[in-house]
Amino acid sequence: MSLQTSTHPKLPSFLAVFFLFLSTSNARNFLLRGSSLSVEDDSDILISPDKTFSCGFYGMGQNAYWFSIWFTNSRHRTVVWMANRDRPANGRGSRVSLRGDGAMVLTDVDGSIIWETNTTSTDARMAELLDTGNLVIKGPGDKILWQSFDSPTDTLLPNQLFTKSTDLISRLHGGSYASGYFSFFFDNDNVLRLKYDGPDISSIYWPKPYLDVFQNGRTNYNSSRIAVYDEMGYFVSSDRLQFIASDMGMSRIKRRLTIDYDGNLRLYSLNNDTGLWVTSWEALSQLCNVHGVCGRYAICLNTPEPKCSCPPGYEITEPGNWNKGCKPLFNETLFQSQRVKFLELAHVDYWGFDLNYIQSSSIDSCRSLCLQDYRCKAFSYRLTGERRCYTKNELFNGYQSPGFEGKIYLKLPVTVETSQPAILNGTDPVCQSDGSETVIGSPSMYNINTKRMRWVYLYAFASAIGFIELLFVVTGIPLSNWDIEGGEEHESELTGFVRMVERKTQSGEDSWIDEIVDPRMNGQFSRNQARTIVQLGISCVEEDRNKRPTMDLVVQALLECQY
Repeated sequence: MSLQTSTHPKLPSFLAVFFLFLSTSNARNFLLRGSSLSVEDDSDILISPDKTFSCGFYGMGQNAYWFSIWFTNSRHRTVVWMANRDRPANGRGSRVSLRGDGAMVLTDVDGSIIWETNTTSTDARMAELLDTGNLVIKGPGDKILWQSFDSPTDTLLPNQLFTKSTDLISRLHGGSYASGYFSFFFDNDNVLRLKYDGPDISSIYWPKPYLDVFQNGRTNYNSSRIAVYDEMGYFVSSDRLQFIASDMGMSRIKRRLTIDYDGNLRLYSLNNDTGLWVTSWEALSQLCNVHGVCGRYAICLNTPEPKCSCPPGYEITEPGNWNKGCKPLFNETLFQSQRVKFLELAHVDYWGFDLNYIQSSSIDSCRSLCLQDYRCKAFSYRLTGERRCYTKNELFNGYQSPGFEGKIYLKLPVTVETSQPAILNGTDPVCQSDGSETVIGSPSMYNINTKRMRWVYLYAFASAIGFIELLFVVTGIPLSNWDIEGGEEHESELTGFVRMVERKTQSGEDSWIDEIVDPRMNGQFSRNQARTIVQLGISCVEEDRNKRPTMDLVVQALLECQY
């Protein structure tokens, strides 16, 4: 949890920090049986022996407090655990006590119990905050009777075991610490996954849901369901998920693995000089792959930062809150009795909720199938040689990607005014997390080496000279060889080239790539990158200017084309 600096209603912030500094000289890391911590005393906290972690009441606003553990020296006192995340305590009269019966209890101003441990009727003698960030209740012989590591919130610390009985749940949004919609957990098939569980749908989005377990590099044969990472930044799991921090090997770095409120799972390293967090690994390099990030009906576009748009015929439900997605500009109840039309959105798809799937279907057959089904809200048609047809009864997890060789056809009343083709203009779905730098230490952790960076430079180059010139770079054919004045009988080589590529692409052929690439490259090139740059060049010289891609789409295509 990357949290804002708390404020206390009784003291100016600079005085609170001053008294907190004074209190550290006499700091304790334990709470004896029969003792308590008060919400009204800023210095009433536990501090780990090495002073990395603090434990006590963490406040936000004027009257909301959580019993928490946080990094002492991070700039915004980043919280790693909360006891009462969904039920904050009052700023007056609340306290945490280690009672005589052995239970640790959080009580509100009226004496009601907000949270308690399951250590009643035990020989608990003290609560102790360890250097690992683990708050434990100990009995005789230092036996651990309860520990915070067994009930994480949204963060996993080094050497904290992650098991089938635990999960990480994100915050709701940047200004709330309540449980959100995203979770990291071991699924029933023994595989670690990320899931969106929102008000309307539940959907797995990582690892890639369209691949099976083994295609994703995992296994479901090990039912032990256990994962952990060490101080060096090396993560290992029983399902064969492994990753390393970009700064792996530096043991003195403080780390945390957090599922953020944008749905991404990230490993962070603390910069001791600035007190800010640096991202050293993340599960998803493109946030549009997070399901639910833009809400119902909305479409996500990586530019490379994600932006959300409502398709034609829809508008944002609650401006500034994309979690609630879009709403139709027409009456859905009366929709079925109205005459309809289909609006084409190129390179757009909505994941899941398929009513029908037909292979080797014509686009007319696919349109007819959707037209005859009152449940169908759109159909997706793939432009590859397989001619796949998908009819959709719900529109969630929308995304636009130049790499998607297909189109979505929205079913709309004929009375809804739209433009053909539709152009999507997006806005940011979420604000940047507070107190962290958006710096990735090494691109090699994504296994993309430096290709991603080179394509960004290629975009800048292309924007300057134009994509059609880039075609000459790829093919090696000089400009003088291109007849641009010939009539129908002497079709220009450029026109013929464009038509050939379009024809072979639609038929699913790839042989043209080797035929057109400059032989002086001696085969040392990526077929995928060559295909992308040629297709971009062709789309940029479309006669209909409305069919030409925007710069956002061009950038996204280059960033996505990594192999």
